[in-house]
Amino acid sequence: MKQFIAFVIKETKHILRDKRTMLILFGMPVVMMLLFGFAITTDVKNVRTVVVTSEMSPRTQQAVERLAQSEYFVITQTVNTPREAEQLIRSQKADMALVFVQNRGMQIMVDGSDPNMAQQWTTYALQTIAAPNSQLSIINSQLLYNPQMKSAYNFVPAIMGMLLMLICAMMTSISIVREKEKGTMEVLLVSPVRPLMVIIAKAVPYLILAFGILITILLMARFVLGVPLAGSLFWILAVSTLYILLALSLGLLISNVAQTQLVALLLSAMVLLMPVVMLSGMLFPVESMPTILQWISAIVPPRYYIETMRKLMIMGVGIGEVAHEVAVLAVMTVVLLAIALKKFKQRLE
Repeated sequence: MKQFIAFVIKETKHILRDKRTMLILFGMPVVMMLLFGFAITTDVKNVRTVVVTSEMSPRTQQAVERLAQSEYFVITQTVNTPREAEQLIRSQKADMALVFVQNRGMQIMVDGSDPNMAQQWTTYALQTIAAPNSQLSIINSQLLYNPQMKSAYNFVPAIMGMLLMLICAMMTSISIVREKEKGTMEVLLVSPVRPLMVIIAKAVPYLILAFGILITILLMARFVLGVPLAGSLFWILAVSTLYILLALSLGLLISNVAQTQLVALLLSAMVLLMPVVMLSGMLFPVESMPTILQWISAIVPPRYYIETMRKLMIMGVGIGEVAHEVAVLAVMTVVLLAIALKKFKQRLE
């Protein structure tokens, strides 16, 4: 045991000596969180809005005032006919128009060239105009868990899934392949420490680093971006631990296949980066994908982790509500770890 601990300490010091790697490992999460939190955001702001009405009744006046006081919309002008509003939208002088028809309620006219943003503008407008005693019959909606529709609520769990997978799997695979490439793996394997313990000892520092990154992301999400941790912190950490073990197993499996660091990087990019970004539900809803891509996404582990974190962190559900996702992650971990260790033993023999 003392030899194992000594090996872990040696590997940890080796990682800490590499300043560039440490800068990437801890700098990347901070930069990505700040970018997605304050720059790359889908939040609605400053939507140029035209009001269409021929008579400013009290109900119309109330709706326009609520919209004008919102930070999301800017009332640019008032016109008399919907045709004039459409012309303003076509000429890119407005994004949305509120059409008040006497005795017929309200209609919303939106620039639909970007369907997602059009949907968000409509939802924001309805949510903003809605008042407790509003007499506008079309306004009757309630947003649960994220009433302000902040994009940070969506991307924080996704960033966690992507970073933990990349850091644990990619860095572990590269670390082991680097030893093989330099020819020092044989030296490590003939040391008094058992071969499998050597591999575990190389993975332990990355496990600790992953926890450090996880805590950093959670603190930034809570205190910088204002994302709630509605669920149990214990279960968030427990599921994250399972996911980190899965990522480490995948990194060990990649290290069995790759012979050079370049091959390990390419394999990691193909096996991890693209599926995580495109098929995990991080950017696009899995339900909206073609059937064949939904089948492929079923074997992408971050899909289940991201879904679990969204439910635990944002919705505040109990562990029973995410039992299916956790069970899938557990089975994947066992299968990947068994295959990786079996192949590694074969290589040693």
